[in-house]
Amino acid sequence: MKSLFSIFVAAVLFVASSSVYVVNQWETGVVLRLGEIVKADVEPGLHFKTPFINNVRKFDSRLQTLDAAPERYLTSEKKNLEVDSFVKWRIKDVEKFYTTMNGDNRLAGMRLGQIVKDGLRAEFGNRTVKEVISGERVEIAQKIKETTAAAATSFGIEIEDVRIKRIDLAQDISTSVYRRMEAERNRVAKDLRSKGAEAAEKIRADADRQRVVILADAYSEAEMLRGKGDATAADIYAKAYNQDPEFYAFYHSMNAYQSSFKDKSDVMIVDPKSDFFKYFNQSGK
Repeated sequence: MKSLFSIFVAAVLFVASSSVYVVNQWETGVVLRLGEIVKADVEPGLHFKTPFINNVRKFDSRLQTLDAAPERYLTSEKKNLEVDSFVKWRIKDVEKFYTTMNGDNRLAGMRLGQIVKDGLRAEFGNRTVKEVISGERVEIAQKIKETTAAAATSFGIEIEDVRIKRIDLAQDISTSVYRRMEAERNRVAKDLRSKGAEAAEKIRADADRQRVVILADAYSEAEMLRGKGDATAADIYAKAYNQDPEFYAFYHSMNAYQSSFKDKSDVMIVDPKSDFFKYFNQSGK
């Protein structure tokens, strides 16, 4: 009797547990009866269902991110660009989402990713590399968001945002661009160096010219001063000579003797009766 009662209680508990389900705050759900939706957009909380006949599928209603791998797209110039983008989305209509995507987030991500790729391919195909890199990525992202949002509505999905994270040139294009940039920088540097060398030559030539002018002016002034000094000295000598010609001749001879005989090793072969020894000859008288 006790065993039958225990079995009955266990069966009741099993049926009761199968009749109760909980939807969390970040979830939404649908109630299915033999695979057919009988109730959609089940709100968070404690709910009851008919056991064995009804079952519940719950889905995350929070904002989700689709971050696909970078893809290559051709510009209007047939140049390859590698674009990295992401999509922010959430389930808006759970009944449509379950019907169209079978409630599969992976399948929804694939469909959204393809829509975004198609939109990016169309937008980049109408623009040049310069237009894309120079600042039109915001406009492109906005257009992709509008296109994706319109298509995702039929899936029960709301598109919150579409962003382009990075746009890179393909390796061959990057190498070509860097080479052109390097050549341009080298050209500018060469031009600046040539202008600098030209300016340096002008400064050097002007400095040399000023040096020549300064030296010439200094030499001219020095010669003028020297001429004035010689004239003054000659005038002084002339006046002194006129005052006592004999003493001036004697003094001049003494200076000549001092200069000639200042070293004992000096040897002179001169006639003793010459005018040079005039005052020596007179000393013996």
